[in-house]
Amino acid sequence: MSKLRVGIIGCGAIAFQKHLPALIKLNDKVEVIAFCSNDEAKARNAAEKFSKNAKIYTDYRELVNDSNIDVVHVCTPNVLHAPITVAALDAGKHVMCEKPMATNSNEAKEMLNAAKRSGKKLTISYQNRFRRDSLLLKEACERGDLGEIYVAKAHAVRRRGVPTWGVFMNKELQGGGPLIDIGTHALDLTLWCMNNYEVDSVTGVTFNKLKNQYQANLFGPWDPQTFNVEESAFALIKMKNGAIIYLEAAWILNTLDEREAMTTLSGTKGGAEMRRNKLTNNDELLFNSEMYGRLIETEVQNPAGVAYNSPIEETDADREIGQWINAILEEKAPVVTPEQAYMVTRILEAIYESAETGKTIEFMNKDEENILFGGHFKVEGLKK
Repeated sequence: MSKLRVGIIGCGAIAFQKHLPALIKLNDKVEVIAFCSNDEAKARNAAEKFSKNAKIYTDYRELVNDSNIDVVHVCTPNVLHAPITVAALDAGKHVMCEKPMATNSNEAKEMLNAAKRSGKKLTISYQNRFRRDSLLLKEACERGDLGEIYVAKAHAVRRRGVPTWGVFMNKELQGGGPLIDIGTHALDLTLWCMNNYEVDSVTGVTFNKLKNQYQANLFGPWDPQTFNVEESAFALIKMKNGAIIYLEAAWILNTLDEREAMTTLSGTKGGAEMRRNKLTNNDELLFNSEMYGRLIETEVQNPAGVAYNSPIEETDADREIGQWINAILEEKAPVVTPEQAYMVTRILEAIYESAETGKTIEFMNKDEENILFGGHFKVEGLKK
């Protein structure tokens, strides 16, 4: 079997910490042959650490048009996700793009349509689906252990956790703050476990109350003058079947209930909750239900995950990148489909719109849903 040849666009922390270590472990299946950054030194540093003979580019257009490359990983600021992904797909490359899919739904639709035109695979990097607790919770949902899930909470809350590096506080480059940064993970995880992407309406609010209180931040003090995104966001998402999702996303919030990339699900047969144990500082997955007239709770200790590479010392990133490469080689759908990621982007956009206008945002009618979820990529004409 010939190896898939991978090009990396964006040589920052996410590429170094997640994508490249996982790809290097798959050296029997892939070879990283190119790096691109507008800072040539960063691209050369990546090559030195991970693939010494790789090509170096400072223009993503040159990398995506390199005929030797089969797969492109997009690890750039959010505003560049759509143009780079579309260019790579149109150049005949499979694409894994970092979350969020795009900064708005129009860009996300362009990505979907490019995937349809090219016939190449597109996935969005929502790595929290590949945690062991997430995989177990998804299995429980698919088995029907919780029954019909009609109330859910998507948690992405930090007490003081403003990222002070990179461009996280730059609205122009990122499209928003904690909602689009960490809220996107919690929302994706919740929708995926519920297996419900049919949204009826969204009502949201955002706040900037504490951005001048820059002390005691986990990542050091920030500059209030450059903080031009929301510091927290909250939303009520109503689904067409009557289910509701409450979403909370915050970098700064005066609360002791800190939870990130977690979900709480309540169904007709039982419930499940991801939470942080304050005594042990470990994450927990708890199931709750009723049996023999009594309330019961079951805590799952270190739930086993699916081994895509090796059952020993396998990270979440290993599972995520491993299934992606296998999806290409085995010609099957990736775990994170672009249609699912599109709906996450659509909901985030609606929350921002609702917060700005003070109005509830109504979603698609049934005919438009069929266009998107009827096995096709065509999504032109979706309504707000």
